[in-house]
Amino acid sequence: MKKTSLLFLLSIMLSFSSLSQENTGAIASPAQVFTSTGTVKINNKAINYTANAGTMPLRDENNELIGHFGFTSYTKEGSDKNRPIMFAYNGGPGSSSFWLHMGILGPKRIVVDDPNFNKAAPYQIVNNDYSILDMADLVMMDPIGTGLSVAAGKAEFKDFWGVDQDSRSISLFITQYLINNGRMNSPKFLLGESYGTFRNATVMNELLNQGVAMNGIIMVSAVFDLRSLMFPPGDDLSYIVHFPTYAATAYYHNKVPNKPATMEAFVNEIRAFTENEYMPALFKGDQLGMTEKQGLANKLANYTGTKADYWMKADLRVTADEFFAEFLRDEGKTVGRLDSRYTGYSQDGIEQGGAYDPQSSAISPAYIQGFLDYFHGELGVSKDLMYTTTAGRRAGFNWDWTHRGNGGWGGSMAAINTGPDMAQALTRDPNMKMLIMNGYLDIATVFYGVEHSINHLGLPKNIKDNISMKYYEAGHMMYIEQASLKQFKLDLDGFIKDTLKR
Repeated sequence: MKKTSLLFLLSIMLSFSSLSQENTGAIASPAQVFTSTGTVKINNKAINYTANAGTMPLRDENNELIGHFGFTSYTKEGSDKNRPIMFAYNGGPGSSSFWLHMGILGPKRIVVDDPNFNKAAPYQIVNNDYSILDMADLVMMDPIGTGLSVAAGKAEFKDFWGVDQDSRSISLFITQYLINNGRMNSPKFLLGESYGTFRNATVMNELLNQGVAMNGIIMVSAVFDLRSLMFPPGDDLSYIVHFPTYAATAYYHNKVPNKPATMEAFVNEIRAFTENEYMPALFKGDQLGMTEKQGLANKLANYTGTKADYWMKADLRVTADEFFAEFLRDEGKTVGRLDSRYTGYSQDGIEQGGAYDPQSSAISPAYIQGFLDYFHGELGVSKDLMYTTTAGRRAGFNWDWTHRGNGGWGGSMAAINTGPDMAQALTRDPNMKMLIMNGYLDIATVFYGVEHSINHLGLPKNIKDNISMKYYEAGHMMYIEQASLKQFKLDLDGFIKDTLKR
């Protein structure tokens, strides 16, 4: 989840002081939409569009008003219902969607000094040559509690803050937007990043159960099984799926001796080592012999640019937080969680976990300030309306992690997995296609964990063949890296074209 200044929270409280948010969780503000026009150039071709930014009344299954849902839409001039439409959001949970908006999908793009710390304003906002608007109309969605989205009527924020509650409200918005704008018969795509992929799995299934089928689903920096990120006691899965990203990080930072010519070749070598040596060794637990354990520690150290003694002391199991702190400890630095290309200075030489994320610190001011300048400037959204970058700044924010799709006591599990929802939707709609895009250097949602999840969905081969995987030599927001930005556009365009021609 991205962090914003406390000033944003204070402004929100002042803007809506007429109603106690802490008492009801609801804000009775009327729906407003601000319309503007613009032009974006993609492949040297000008595309004129109409932009609508604001909120739409959100109604429940009984037609009762439950919220004002914030969005920004871009519609190509002269387009009709046969033109594809893409719905997109970020994750968090609790993050608004300006990251994707200004990073890759919208008509404007924030330029950052990647992979370095960016200086203070002014920031450069440029024409986005890699926007999706040459392929599809776009609707950027801000879940309730983020952006301009607020609860209304008898509803409270807590009614939207949870795995299933969030999925329901997103599905209601998509359906009502399609109806209101005469786009129900348009080809439809759904794109989510990070927790947005976890959300995608439930939304695609919920929409399908309502009779609304997506043509294609795009997962950017995906995670479906939260167990793979949690390092629970006695469970080796997280250690196994994180190791390839630790190794890829060492490759990038030139910490691997005699490294292969390409990162792809190195990752393939690491996959084989993980499956054939590392995973079986961890499964043995304390039955692993000391000689074998030392030999494995030597290999783990060699692949990750660390010390064998460290791996021995860690019992061959290193968490993500521990890796952030250890990897560049001798240089007095910590490595990025969202993107391990980024490094920052450590204030504690014996720190056991990363105190902050250098990638987030490096780019967040540029994205937040650049977007708000664009939102209230070029899009013309009233400056009286406060855009909330993260619901985490709102009083009482607490996410309900139970999920009815996972069984157990009331749908609760130690770690939620929305993979079964995704598998159900893909099986029941064998025409639905999926693109998964992951960065090799993303330690927040590791690529090998996604591969493990997909390989354990129990899908028939012809259904699994509808899923394609793409990889980038960058992190969570792979599109901030120039080569990956270009490849992202090519991969996304290719997926849309291939989906529509079938």
